[in-house]
Amino acid sequence: IVYLPAKIGKLYLSVYFEIQIIIYFFSFTGNIIGSGIFVSPKGVLENASSVGLALIVWIVTGVITAIGALCYAELGVTIPKSGGDYSYVKDIFGGLAGFLRLWIAVLVIYPTNQAVIALTFSNYVLQPLFPTCFPPESGLRLLAAICLLLLTWVNCASVRWATRVQDVFTAGKLLALILIIIMGIVQICKGEYYWLEPANAFEPFQDYDVGLIALAFLQGSFAYGGWNFLNYVTEELVDPYVNLPRAIFISIPLVTFVYVFANIAYVTAMSPQELLASNAVAVTFGEKLLGVMSWIMPISVALSTFGGVNGSLFTSSRLFFAGAREGHLPSLLAMIHVKRCTPIPALLFTCISTLLMLCTSDMYTLINYVGFINYLFYGVTVAGQIVLRVKQPDMHRPIKISLVWPVIYLLFWAFLLIFSLYSEPVVCGIGLAIMLTGVPVYFLGVYWDNKPQCFNTFVGKLNTVQRCVKLIVNITILHLMRNYVPHARVIYTFMQQGCIKLPNNDTKYLYFK
Repeated sequence: IVYLPAKIGKLYLSVYFEIQIIIYFFSFTGNIIGSGIFVSPKGVLENASSVGLALIVWIVTGVITAIGALCYAELGVTIPKSGGDYSYVKDIFGGLAGFLRLWIAVLVIYPTNQAVIALTFSNYVLQPLFPTCFPPESGLRLLAAICLLLLTWVNCASVRWATRVQDVFTAGKLLALILIIIMGIVQICKGEYYWLEPANAFEPFQDYDVGLIALAFLQGSFAYGGWNFLNYVTEELVDPYVNLPRAIFISIPLVTFVYVFANIAYVTAMSPQELLASNAVAVTFGEKLLGVMSWIMPISVALSTFGGVNGSLFTSSRLFFAGAREGHLPSLLAMIHVKRCTPIPALLFTCISTLLMLCTSDMYTLINYVGFINYLFYGVTVAGQIVLRVKQPDMHRPIKISLVWPVIYLLFWAFLLIFSLYSEPVVCGIGLAIMLTGVPVYFLGVYWDNKPQCFNTFVGKLNTVQRCVKLIVNITILHLMRNYVPHARVIYTFMQQGCIKLPNNDTKYLYFK
């Protein structure tokens, strides 16, 4: 077993695996349906100010998500690189914009998001064991760490295993949500639809405010997060020109249907005041309607979040892999396993950074800070689609949608971001500040070519240490897995014949001899 750099000269060795349309559907749907549907209903209703407007927010957010996914589909097949919006922003707007997207993702977004989802998983697993109190914090962190380590091992071992985990837990989540919807239909048949009648649905429990409505859309968008999942693994898709839009047309309408009807089910069992008073809406719903079977809801949320951690690990590692391949992150993260075809160093980096976040207690504030920036880059990416149409009108586009759709998307995001900034200026301002800290890092570390000799010497020493570590790791793995030495000899034969050209001074390949 050996590692090769994903970029050799101008040749990209892409992470490759055949994923069929059924797996696309389950992976795409499973990455969208996470913990959000069990958390966001409270935030949406609280800011929408009425049940009717909250349901409209869920529907409109689903439509906007589908439009954004179509825009990303065109970009995904026009710029067929793994890395998602990072790759698109970098190619269209230049290295600085791409680096800032990567910087905020590496620094806060993915590690914090994964840590919170893992903690949510451990909370819902342990809560039934502590019915009269909250689970101990040390137990929550330990179980969250075990969850992260297990799923990192699965993703390192095989892309097929990772997608199978996603398939299984997507099925479990959908079954749980189907149960919620069925119970809601039963409630409606019993006449429990007081809050769905138009006269009552649009009765506000507080004054309507356009800024709060923007925050309601922001909360709903969090539940739809993950809709750009397949764009992070474009190079691994089979026939993306057909299967990418097909996955979008199947998955996002299904997710929208599930979300809207799940929220309808919630309000058939709870009044708006009861829903707002609950921090675990699905659990309260189960306690009201399922009786002795109420334990199904905590298990369902645990299944949902377990699959969410898996999907986030799968996509974030590909983003770091793509960033390293472009020289924006250490080259170690651009290594792929030649037998398993998985970006193991990037996965390990993702896991370690997330484990570090488990030592931080104030993660929810960080999520609020970077949420604004995350959605800002969605708009920047879609704007890049229009820019690319203007600059390169003759560029080959296997999928080409009308420019009306990106314009509609940008109008919606302009509304959302402007009024979110108006409603939460401190949170959004700190998010912008965190992003802008990447500007000096980019100019010092990436853009600045003529660095002083002392700086280059320091970086050279770091690179020497990095090469030594990689050499030791690779030799150790090769020694432990001696059965695969013939495979290494084949690669060495290609090197001798000039089929693969490597730097002569790169000592990490000497062990081939």
